[in-house]
Amino acid sequence: MTKETKIIAGVLAGAALGAAIALILSSDKSDDLKNDVTDWFSDLLDSSKDKFASVSESVKDTVAHAKDSISNATDSITHAKESATDAVKDSISKVKG
Repeated sequence: MTKETKIIAGVLAGAALGAAIALILSSDKSDDLKNDVTDWFSDLLDSSKDKFASVSESVKDTVAHAKDSISNATDSITHAKESATDAVKDSISKVKG
């Protein structure tokens, strides 16, 4: 399937689903079905919000951990550079004597 074909198929499937839902919700005969579908969509929406919040929190935690790791690595590199610089200076001082 080409990209365009997939897009068209998705649009048609969405339109068909929308039409089916509209028919179900507009039917006067099935108030129970309307309520069931409404409850299902409400539950789906609530579940999606909960999952999004969970993923969002997880991403925030991961970013904070990455920032801490980068900060620690930067501090270690700075310390190593300073130690190396001091060692070179000491060696030069000893050679100059």
